[in-house]
Amino acid sequence: MFEFGLKDFIDILLVAIMLYYIYKVMKESGSLSIFSGVMIFIVAWLIVSQVLEMKLLGSIFDKLISVGVLALIILFQEEIRRFLFTLGTRHKASYIARIIARWKKEVKKEDATELLPVVMACQNMGRGKIGALIVIQRAEPLTEIIRTGDVIDANINQRLIENIFFKNSPLHDGAMIISNGRITAAGCILPVSHNLNIPKELGLRHRAALGMSQESDAIIIIVSEETGGISVAKNGEFKLRLTAEELERILNEETKNF
Repeated sequence: MFEFGLKDFIDILLVAIMLYYIYKVMKESGSLSIFSGVMIFIVAWLIVSQVLEMKLLGSIFDKLISVGVLALIILFQEEIRRFLFTLGTRHKASYIARIIARWKKEVKKEDATELLPVVMACQNMGRGKIGALIVIQRAEPLTEIIRTGDVIDANINQRLIENIFFKNSPLHDGAMIISNGRITAAGCILPVSHNLNIPKELGLRHRAALGMSQESDAIIIIVSEETGGISVAKNGEFKLRLTAEELERILNEETKNF
């Protein structure tokens, strides 16, 4: 007689949650059709090997499954990395990183980052419809992203920010990185999000900002070259059409502990 207990319920619930999360990640990355194909293959394997008990066909499916696990790791390495980052960095690792960041600030006796010049620069660039992409580092280091651009290491200055993103500037197409109260680098390349739910009116800068927010805990500011609108990307989500006051409030709230 089949017995169904609390342990079985928890087991099924955890599997359902795991499958739902995988489905959500695949949908955001545009790989939902591949995920559906994998699930159909797994169901067919279970039916052949466990229900129908076909030894020959079952052994072939077993071999394909063993090789397929490695293939899936290679195929979905970006999604797996994002899952591990979400599991670690935004929870325990993020908490530890915050403690370390605060300790470093206490040791160096640095003042809080003054981000008002960033807000003023974004406001001016929005009025002139000058596109901009600014990444503000928080707990997670952005060393690999900084290496893709040109190191500047300068004080945060409104005029410098506007000059870097001026249309004739060689660095205006990339992203600016601000960390530890300084403009660290410019012309940096960000990972582009493949989320199919991004509104079509949002361009490549917004996709790059969303991709960066999905892979780090950074705050990314976007100034649209088409509309002059100011937006913020954080934790894989957008806050669109912000005023200068709203941008300042968000930056103060999100960076006061870093």
